[in-house]
Amino acid sequence: MKTFTATPATAALAELARRDVALALAEDVGMGDLTAGLITQGKTAKAKIIAREDAVLCGTPWVNAAFTALDPSVQLTWHVQEGQRCQPDQTVLEMQGDARSLLTGERTALNFLQLLSAVATKTAIYVAAIAGTGTQIVDTRKTLPGLRLAQKYAVRTGGGVNHRIGLYDAILIKENHIAAAGGIPQVLAQAAAFKDAASFIQIEVETMEQLREALQHGAAMILLDNMGLPTLRQAVAINREIGATRAAGAAILEISGGVKLEGLRTLAETGVDRISIGALTKDVSATDFSMRFAAL
Repeated sequence: MKTFTATPATAALAELARRDVALALAEDVGMGDLTAGLITQGKTAKAKIIAREDAVLCGTPWVNAAFTALDPSVQLTWHVQEGQRCQPDQTVLEMQGDARSLLTGERTALNFLQLLSAVATKTAIYVAAIAGTGTQIVDTRKTLPGLRLAQKYAVRTGGGVNHRIGLYDAILIKENHIAAAGGIPQVLAQAAAFKDAASFIQIEVETMEQLREALQHGAAMILLDNMGLPTLRQAVAINREIGATRAAGAAILEISGGVKLEGLRTLAETGVDRISIGALTKDVSATDFSMRFAAL
């Protein structure tokens, strides 16, 4: 299986966008755009995309891919760059090209722009809420099927950090893995054999006893699942105490489970390193953009 990073180089990002757009256009256009066929073939048109609300703009490679796939000579002029803020009623993109192609690509382009800008904007809100604490906002695998890499890219654009991309690139040991392996020492020993293949090895704990056991058996990254504030503060203290006696030092601590924007900063101030939030990619409301043609 080919591995993609969530912050790919420009060429890899463009290829990812082309791949996503090809599937989206095939789904939308099928054998042809019947309505666009009403427009005179070869006619040139001008159009613009307008933001209808404040947002972090994200998805320009997908928009570019959508229109250039249909009209390789289309002229696209971005007035807001990837990762920048756009304001209500601001023109973010002006374009000129084949009228039929602009009409056919409209919905595909907007779908990507609306979704990815929504993810980036939501992430930016969570990141701003904990600014100065040293804690990172991290995404999860709760993404739309087929669009994981795009959504994880949007998280990065909004200032967040990617967790594992899939089941193939890192190890996250949860309660069922621990039970099936026979306990924390056993499962960590098994995981050590995969350390060269995995970008990281993380284990989830639910109690302070499990936390101590994981630390004593070399865990470098620990997920604290659904713990209240007093327990989280205790976990941070235990991690520092045991970490001071380990050659590897303290483990990286991550919070997961039921995290809301309200109270987020208080969670970060416990001293944990990361807070993972499924809502960044799972519970998003599309950013409102619209496309308007100039008078022909």
